[in-house]
Amino acid sequence: MSDIRELEVALGARRYPIRIGRGLLGEGAALAALVPGRHALVVTDANVAPHYLPHVQSALAGKQLGTVVLPPGEQEKTLARFGEVMAALAALGASRDATIIALGGGVVGDLAGFAAACWMRGVRFVQLPTTLLAMVDSSVGGKTAVDLPQGKNLVGAFHQPAAVVADTATLDTLPARELRAGLAEVVKYGALGDAAFFAWLEEHADALLAREPAVLAEAIARCCAHKAGIVARDETERGERMLLNLGHTFGHAIETEQGYGGLLHGEAVAVGMVLAARLSAQLGRAPAADAGRLATLLTRLGLPTAIPPGLDPDALLARMRLDKKAVSGTLRLIVWRGLGQAEIANDIPDTALLPVLRP
Repeated sequence: MSDIRELEVALGARRYPIRIGRGLLGEGAALAALVPGRHALVVTDANVAPHYLPHVQSALAGKQLGTVVLPPGEQEKTLARFGEVMAALAALGASRDATIIALGGGVVGDLAGFAAACWMRGVRFVQLPTTLLAMVDSSVGGKTAVDLPQGKNLVGAFHQPAAVVADTATLDTLPARELRAGLAEVVKYGALGDAAFFAWLEEHADALLAREPAVLAEAIARCCAHKAGIVARDETERGERMLLNLGHTFGHAIETEQGYGGLLHGEAVAVGMVLAARLSAQLGRAPAADAGRLATLLTRLGLPTAIPPGLDPDALLARMRLDKKAVSGTLRLIVWRGLGQAEIANDIPDTALLPVLRP
């Protein structure tokens, strides 16, 4: 098979591969090799299962195999669904050499990874992302979690996968809205640390929306390379890795306030990035023209750039204060000095934030 891109996440002596290309879920022997033990549990959702679960089941036919098929959606990333995965592992009799397979988007990957972190204090898991957002972001780096009504990803653990296999052919069946949501995370990498990549995205926006295979593969590989480098330098988000949260503190607050039933995660991140850029401009830290350029690209990609109507600014600010990046009551935000120059800010007062949160 040609045009397979291979990267590696290096965490000291620990390393794992990222493979990107079309048709990878059809490589039965390669998938089976990722499950060295007797037991495997596939976690997927009802949208993905009809298309791709048979490939994985066929590849793992020689294993003691279990399957959990979840309803789709962020609202399913809960402790209750986590409990269902735990029960399935128990029913399977999964031992410490078990492997959990996350076949799906970010919700499936986060939940399955958290289950792998917790079952018998940690077992092997493999990410098979089927959405653009998961391929470029959530499948790489070992962040696993579930949501609470009070906020996103408040219960979780760092637990690295054994491998990430991104079959770009799965993007052929991805709904257009989900593709656009994933493109928000692609834009994020250019916005936070690579102005040249941002310019490349401006040049190739139409090709990305048209799902041109070579352009999508290039974007995915460049994002994964960026993230792999950052994770290698800061695995547990003590410093540089926080920059990957550009737009997320705002975005998570919007998602939570909407009860995880409004904007998709990527859409909320798109809004959040624009808010962070506008805040930076209002504080005199960054050119207003760069904020405009960001909003223009996101609009071209079919993404929202404004807070949905009906959300109270004070309620959003309260949600932001519960964000994981807050320390001792101090809100930490990712802002920027301009395109490709994100930074951590601990000194932004409510008086500056509230005007940005008003429609």
